[in-house]
Amino acid sequence: MRRGENSGAVLQDVMELTERFTFNPKEGIDNPAMVTADDTESVSNPTPRLCVLRREEGETFGFNLRVERGRQGHIIRQLESLGVAVRSGLRDGDRLLEVNEMFVDDVEHMEVARRIQVSGSQFCFLVLDEKSYDQAISEGLDLRELAKASRGEGWRPPRLCHIKKEAPGLGLNILPVEGEKGKFTVSPAKGGAAEKAGVRKGDRLIWMDGAMTSELTHSAISKMVKKCSNHMTVLVIDSDSEKSYARRKMPILPAMADAENMPYRPRRLHLVLGPEGYGFLLRQEKAGAGRTVHMVREVDNGSPAELGGVKEGEMLLQVNGESTDSLSHEEVVSKIRQSGQQVTLTTITPQGKDFYTKLDLSPLLFCVDVTSASPEEKKEIPMSLKPAVPPVEPEEDVQIDPNVRRCIVQRGSAGFGFHLGCVQQKPGTFISQVAAGGPGEGSGLLQGDVVVEVNGQNVEKESVEDVILHVKRGGVTLSLLVVDQKGYDWLKKNGKPITVNKLATISEVEENVSSAAEPPTPKTDDLSDDRT
Repeated sequence: MRRGENSGAVLQDVMELTERFTFNPKEGIDNPAMVTADDTESVSNPTPRLCVLRREEGETFGFNLRVERGRQGHIIRQLESLGVAVRSGLRDGDRLLEVNEMFVDDVEHMEVARRIQVSGSQFCFLVLDEKSYDQAISEGLDLRELAKASRGEGWRPPRLCHIKKEAPGLGLNILPVEGEKGKFTVSPAKGGAAEKAGVRKGDRLIWMDGAMTSELTHSAISKMVKKCSNHMTVLVIDSDSEKSYARRKMPILPAMADAENMPYRPRRLHLVLGPEGYGFLLRQEKAGAGRTVHMVREVDNGSPAELGGVKEGEMLLQVNGESTDSLSHEEVVSKIRQSGQQVTLTTITPQGKDFYTKLDLSPLLFCVDVTSASPEEKKEIPMSLKPAVPPVEPEEDVQIDPNVRRCIVQRGSAGFGFHLGCVQQKPGTFISQVAAGGPGEGSGLLQGDVVVEVNGQNVEKESVEDVILHVKRGGVTLSLLVVDQKGYDWLKKNGKPITVNKLATISEVEENVSSAAEPPTPKTDDLSDDRT
């Protein structure tokens, strides 16, 4: 079974769709746990655990991934007895640090779930148990460095190399490793096709054209090489790094690889709505085997679509990070229209889609983010991990100049770039964490800001869950009325209205959003079988 056919089920399996970005006021740098030890004792850092999950056809992974009020991190919950997750060693309350060696503790929850979704039937988690995670947070440990330390020194990721056959052939000699069953080493011909593709002498061969070489004989591998048409894709790793995986008893998977040399890469495009729409035609067309795909047609010259990098003849894979595989033409068009002033599209050529289908890999593992028509790979989304700061009481009888702002946040590839927090069992929501360099920080949001309005609707008395729903419904452009905590308390105490005295730096965007009662619709086309 191809991975794309069950992607929706996998996503539902690994997460709950109710996001609760909150924090525990008792945790944080203001009151770290005190750790004392005698001179003869040593205090060791928490040790992450590796869990390898692999499901067979018809199985589920048997867990939910959640974020919860009063707790930090992505939390493992609802483990099925004797299921895949339990057999892998996952435990209730574990915090997820890495997915396939990508650090995710500071990545938006939906993005983490999507990363798991596209990994297919096997992936690797690095986790900390609940007690160790809380200890690490209270001691101010760098969780990213803690995860990195588990790999050891000198580690480098595996590499996917796409070899294009030349006149002499692939230029690749494959030999079994003496005394190690199922292991093979490669030696590329100097100046040959394999060397040009990035294969190095002494590399270990892990995977080729969709097959794990550990499950193949040397004879079978030789036959695959001889029968290949004009190209072959291989996964290789240097021998020293292979030892790191062997020591950790960790499989080496294509999802972990550096894919710089892959011939096809899906592109994540960010478009800003123009006065006449986005300027492209979208059609649903038949693609054989009973499948239909969403195709981009007729990109207008000088349109937002052309400026954003949209190309005629490419397939639309996602709208704002949501897969279009199971959506009708009308549903896709509706999602684009509902995005407001900006939309993010993920596209790939039909040849690229076929290429990954034959390799049994999701193309979404290898996306590149396109900014001003210049692709930049974003395998990880760096965010600053700052402990959430609880609200504080203002000093008595002190005149305060409240910092009231309306911030317009444009959703980026990793989300809006902030987390929401609340005080347990009380209404009210505030900004608990702002990603460094993210859209939230660029809009003027500050950690600790109280959220007064979301897209013009007052949310002061609403729960954080309801506020998150307002954010989700707002599309990719978010208008937040916020005020610093001391200023908010002072205004409430003195019965003053909360009015804007400072606009965010992109106030022009705000004016465009507020004045557009109904945004121009993107140029689209209805589907009928006689037009495909």
